[in-house]
Amino acid sequence: MNDRKKYWRTNLRYLLILLAIWFIASYGLGILLKNQLGLISFWFAQQGSIYVFVVLIFVYVYLMNKLDKQYGVDE
Repeated sequence: MNDRKKYWRTNLRYLLILLAIWFIASYGLGILLKNQLGLISFWFAQQGSIYVFVVLIFVYVYLMNKLDKQYGVDE
């Protein structure tokens, strides 16, 4: 397998993992557990999902910078 395919396979793996985490944080905790969280905790869970999304953006940037350096395509 050439480096290009390895690079994109790793990139897609990162994306799928991070999107799964975001889905669990936003949909799973915020919507599926709304009855258990109560009204005020539900609001905090929804706000928390926004923070999780922002953190995941920074994690993705870090992982992609590391991946770019590994394959020699960094700036």
